[in-house]
Amino acid sequence: MAVSPLLLTPSLLSYHRQSIVAQPSVETVKYRNLVIDLGNGLRTNAQLTLPGVGKGPFPAVLLVPGAGPMDMNYTQGFVSIDNKTGSKIYPPTQFFQIAHYLSERGFVVLRYDKRGIGENGTIINNNVWGNLTFSDLKQDAEKALAVSAQQPEVDPNRITVLGHSEGGEIATRIAIDNPRTPPIKNIVLMAARIQNAHDVMYYSLVGIPLEYAKQVLDKNHTGSITIEQAVKDPIYGQYMAFIFANNQNYHSITSSTNNSTTTLNTLIQLLGSGSSTTNRQAVDAAAAPINIDKEFKPMLERTFESAFEASIREIRFKCEPMEGLCPIYFKSVVSLEPTLSFIGNISSSTDILMLHGQNDPGSPVQQGFLLQQRLAEVNHPDHTLITYPNLGHYFYPSTLWGTTEAGSIPEFVLADLYAWLEAHSGFTSPYSSALIGNNNSSTNVTPASDQ
Repeated sequence: MAVSPLLLTPSLLSYHRQSIVAQPSVETVKYRNLVIDLGNGLRTNAQLTLPGVGKGPFPAVLLVPGAGPMDMNYTQGFVSIDNKTGSKIYPPTQFFQIAHYLSERGFVVLRYDKRGIGENGTIINNNVWGNLTFSDLKQDAEKALAVSAQQPEVDPNRITVLGHSEGGEIATRIAIDNPRTPPIKNIVLMAARIQNAHDVMYYSLVGIPLEYAKQVLDKNHTGSITIEQAVKDPIYGQYMAFIFANNQNYHSITSSTNNSTTTLNTLIQLLGSGSSTTNRQAVDAAAAPINIDKEFKPMLERTFESAFEASIREIRFKCEPMEGLCPIYFKSVVSLEPTLSFIGNISSSTDILMLHGQNDPGSPVQQGFLLQQRLAEVNHPDHTLITYPNLGHYFYPSTLWGTTEAGSIPEFVLADLYAWLEAHSGFTSPYSSALIGNNNSSTNVTPASDQ
């Protein structure tokens, strides 16, 4: 039934809507499961998503995951049950979301499980996971890139490598090191990690707590906080207690009877009791102001530097899979050259999109600005930075302290990603910044000056 928009009376409109709803589900995306040979007898599962119509060749996107035990979907958690309704609650799966969105719009997308990892980010091979290095991860991404280019539906001249966080480090290196001809068409860096391991950890363990102290704990803007105030904080209290307990001047206030790394509950109990002279002295000391820049910052730095140097000198910690802190992997990351120092070596024929949340506690938005500055310095002809207020590391609404980030990527981020890729994959005319962030006032766009 063909209906002209000019003839849509209320009754016809009602009928037309009912006819649409009554239609069966239309397949817009096709799926193909693959197994990627990583070498030395090691394999990993992967999946292609393809447009539902046509044989191609289509432009393609390879998704490269960040640090930690990530499956191909980037599953953030496990399926849970709603206690009220009994229905299943599925965790966010950002890579599946990106793949489906792009394939519906004409791209082939390949995503893969990291070596040793299975569904829901489960470690299925402890030996493989515990012995991987950054070089292994880069090699795996290169294998996946080759598999993507070999698919009959893929145009090998129009391949984009998209990396999130550590995946951005890998994508940048692949764009420079991979000898393939033609070169990679585009790279997309989402919350890319561009600094060395020391600086990344410094920001997380010193920079963020310091800003939290200034912006949240120092309510009266005096430049000072108290121990009592800090250790009772619901977000950073445990960490603050650890910091104070590991600095000699405050050891007597924060130490338990057995060791200096007391629990938060022990501290709160101590600070809440003034019955004895010793406790009274502790309470008085805990209530005394501590200058954030002159006293608290050096405490943070001393604790961090001591722990970091000990880790480099002799890594004694166990492999903690959920944190990605396996010793062999950690050593390989520490030795990496920062991405910022060589991103200018990317070929001028490879276009670059950088996406960054302004509340990212893992990869600070300032890293995006530094990448933009470096690429402008070397006159890279086509690079764009888009930043998003109020979005965190996984591009979900979050505070800078990373306490609320758990959900799907907002539609406007996906729309920005697609609009840029569309214009850089032979679909539309040369890119214009007007295409990006359309109808979205929270997007800041910085394209290359000569675009």
